[in-house]
Amino acid sequence: MFFHEDITKDLSRAKKFFEDIISYTIGPFSLDEMITHRINTLNIVDVRDYNNYIEGHIPYAVHIPYKEAKEHLDMLDKDKITIVYTYSDSCPRAYKTALELIEKHYPAVVLRGGFKEWKKFEFDIIKSESADYKESNKDNNN
Repeated sequence: MFFHEDITKDLSRAKKFFEDIISYTIGPFSLDEMITHRINTLNIVDVRDYNNYIEGHIPYAVHIPYKEAKEHLDMLDKDKITIVYTYSDSCPRAYKTALELIEKHYPAVVLRGGFKEWKKFEFDIIKSESADYKESNKDNNN
């Protein structure tokens, strides 16, 4: 039977785990710094639902819905680090997408805390109009 105490006493395994978290995740402050100084080295991918993306997303983020990630990898540059995010850390979609990217030889990391953490620190957010909204406005303006 598995006991949590048994794993926590395995210090070499714990050390590796925490080193990996540090290596393969990025915090919002570091991401903001990278957007400011090194945006040309990044792909930023929002895997949330479309409506959440248009209501607000991180600058320069492309929307690739989680369920469609495999079909849209060609949108990304393999020579850049891909930063993937979703709603928050309670949603595993960013980690699953990062794993898919890595399996296809794209360097990838996950934004710790997701979009929720990004908003918490009041970094820039881009809002988009939905295609439905644009179409209805186009009809009203004619």
